[in-house]
Amino acid sequence: MPAPERAAAARLLALNVDRALHLAAGQRIALYAALPHELDTAPLIALARKRGCLIYLPRIDRARRARGMRFVEMRGPMRTNRLGIAEPEGDTTLSPHWLDIVFLPLTGFDRGGVRLGSGGGFYDRAFAFRRWRRFWHAPRLIGLGYAFQELPHLEAAGHDVLMDAVVTEEGSVRCATG
Repeated sequence: MPAPERAAAARLLALNVDRALHLAAGQRIALYAALPHELDTAPLIALARKRGCLIYLPRIDRARRARGMRFVEMRGPMRTNRLGIAEPEGDTTLSPHWLDIVFLPLTGFDRGGVRLGSGGGFYDRAFAFRRWRRFWHAPRLIGLGYAFQELPHLEAAGHDVLMDAVVTEEGSVRCATG
């Protein structure tokens, strides 16, 4: 996708998030620093700051075997991890249980809430606790992607944590779990 179209899609996505979710001051939200092939989150980060949200970014544990992820407040300097992803250097972390909304990157999705990611399983491990809850499913998991990434059906694996909704440049899709 050409750069001007990608930038326009990122701006439209931020507007669609604003319409669908009504971000508010004090909400604890997790976003991600987009890789070149992912939909740019910069306009959404700017919107969240404007609304007074507390923004957290994922930081992958340094030990390769741990394959875990923490959420670190987005302030101060950033560094690039071994996977090429920008992460905050700060020490202020928040457990995934206490986030209000988590925006997830994706490479594909379906309306059932199944998400194709980049294959590391970091989000599935961080939010595995949602699979064991019957009534309370916080935080809300919202995928961010392009409308063309929607697929008719994806088969969920046993470890997959389903999304509640997906927001694209064309609007929002409420998933079966949402």
